[in-house]
Amino acid sequence: MRYAVLYASSTGNTKAVAEAVAAALPAGEVRLEAIGPDTPVPAEETVFVGFWTDKGLCPQDVQSLLQKLGGRRVALFGTAGFGVSQAYFDAIAQRTEALLPEDCTLLGSWMCQGRMPAAVRRRYEGMAHEHPDDTKIAGFLANFDHALSHPDEQDLARAAEFARDIVNRQ
Repeated sequence: MRYAVLYASSTGNTKAVAEAVAAALPAGEVRLEAIGPDTPVPAEETVFVGFWTDKGLCPQDVQSLLQKLGGRRVALFGTAGFGVSQAYFDAIAQRTEALLPEDCTLLGSWMCQGRMPAAVRRRYEGMAHEHPDDTKIAGFLANFDHALSHPDEQDLARAAEFARDIVNRQ
């Protein structure tokens, strides 16, 4: 069986996860490729699609690709800056899964936290300066700092385990 591992990565987080997923799949049977605006529909029947999160959903290039995956077996994986809540990850996965055509077979979804660009922290710092007593903003800053080490080795190992589980279930 052949596998496509297609991914969109804004900061390198999802690319690292995609590489871990691809490395866990059977050698010689994997195509690893970044998603762009004109990414063709993959010929492979089993497609792993990775994405970064933008306002709670995958980016537009990924949305467009997902809608073209009719008849394929699809596994989703992604990264999100706000990663302290499994419920948050599950909500992102559910919104992304809903973009798949009805004739897809969803094999599973997996997500982990990813570090955010420094510009995000600067924006939070500006917000904190304007509203020094706002505990929500303090939480944003704490989450940003926690995310700096992600995806870490444990995240990448879990991504590989996710991929192996998908293969073993087919």
